[in-house]
Amino acid sequence: MTSLVDVDGLAGTVFSDGWRAASGGAVVDVVEPATGKTLAQVGVACASDVARAAAGAARAQQAWGALPPAGRAAVLRRAAAVLEEHRAEVVQWLVREGGAVRAKAETEIADAVEELVQAAALPTQPHGQVLPSGPGRSSLARRVPLGVVGVISPWNVPLLLALRSVAPALALGNAVVLKPDVRTPVSGGLVVARLFEEAGLPEGVLHVLPGDAQAGSALTADPTVAMVSFTGSTAVGREVGAVAGRTLKRVSLELGGNNALIVLDDAGLEAAAAAGAFASFFHQGQICMAAGRHIVHASVAEAYVRRLVEEARRLTVGDPWADRVDLGPVIDGRQLQRIHGIVGDSVAAGAELRCGGVPDGPFYPPTVLTGVTRDMPAFTEEIFGPVAPVVVVQDDDEAVAVANDTEYGLVAAIRTGSVERGLHLADRLRTGMIHVNDQTVNHQAVVPFGGFGASGNGARHGAQFAWDSYTQWQWITARGDESA
Repeated sequence: MTSLVDVDGLAGTVFSDGWRAASGGAVVDVVEPATGKTLAQVGVACASDVARAAAGAARAQQAWGALPPAGRAAVLRRAAAVLEEHRAEVVQWLVREGGAVRAKAETEIADAVEELVQAAALPTQPHGQVLPSGPGRSSLARRVPLGVVGVISPWNVPLLLALRSVAPALALGNAVVLKPDVRTPVSGGLVVARLFEEAGLPEGVLHVLPGDAQAGSALTADPTVAMVSFTGSTAVGREVGAVAGRTLKRVSLELGGNNALIVLDDAGLEAAAAAGAFASFFHQGQICMAAGRHIVHASVAEAYVRRLVEEARRLTVGDPWADRVDLGPVIDGRQLQRIHGIVGDSVAAGAELRCGGVPDGPFYPPTVLTGVTRDMPAFTEEIFGPVAPVVVVQDDDEAVAVANDTEYGLVAAIRTGSVERGLHLADRLRTGMIHVNDQTVNHQAVVPFGGFGASGNGARHGAQFAWDSYTQWQWITARGDESA
């Protein structure tokens, strides 16, 4: 079987009406974070590449949007089959390029396949309504494509978080310009381009332009782009929303989180600690759904912390491509320094380091902090690293107050021996997603995924909810008598 992505043959290129060199000639090394080894070299798009791609996408969209729904659905199904066929190769890129452990890479591919399959079901769903009208006149509303959709995707779950927007946007008749992060341009970009190229997507309907902030700004501001779907930090999301607002284009902002895992006094502590460890340490904590605050009833706090520390110390850290480990590297040195700075500043403010907290090259160990208060950086900031800050509360009311004491509102989890109690508490939490007797890191292609507040602008990803993001309503009436 031939490779899906020939990185040598595609070196220095972007995908825009075929494979071509980036206009400015810029390239970026794809670096393995665990070892520092250069894995590939890809082209970096500039503003002129974005303008050219947006114009080409607008031309190609007309025929793609007019294609019978079954034709679009078939392309999405073939893309899913191509991904399944090349699973092992894509796992390698997710592990080596993004620092994922193999279990995370396998899960990401399974979820990405499901996104493609669910998207393939969209074109053949009903897409309109017959409306009441007067005698002699028909009236209907139908959903039509937006036109060109810009997608700006992140490095942490690069394949899934690109396809989560790209697949439904294409399925519903739009053309797409994808700008993946330059830290994961292969697994988050070139793989996506090749999937759809192999699936027979017509040329020009999808453009993939790895790029930095310049390309992202150009894509957001381009008047040809009708919508921008952005997944990333809240700070950058605010800038995307501001720029998009000046051209009155639609935006879907999937932003950060500072998520609470609440442990009540009737919780099973072994299961709660295992869930808490997974929620804070999975993929080095580099997930928007990671548990950033463990809010624990005082009566069980020390017992919970003891078990959480045991879980943390049991986990192995290292190169996920060379060894079977539980945690891989942090994505780059800048992010590692930020994580360590938050931990250090919190300890200086009075938090106690119960385990971890000492980086080893590109690796940061699972870290547990206790004595965390609501004014410390470990409480107020989204850490995006393998750190579990523990906050002690006296009762359910205080747990709710502490959980809600953040500008974010993505996800929360509650551990309790009473589902009824957990659901009652869930009614009081200001988050877009809540899991009782689970942990915070959950994803399915069929749910309305999204957050409140600084975690997003209320847009939702997932299956039928994509209709609201990637189409707009059009009202049509017709009279049989032209003399009316």
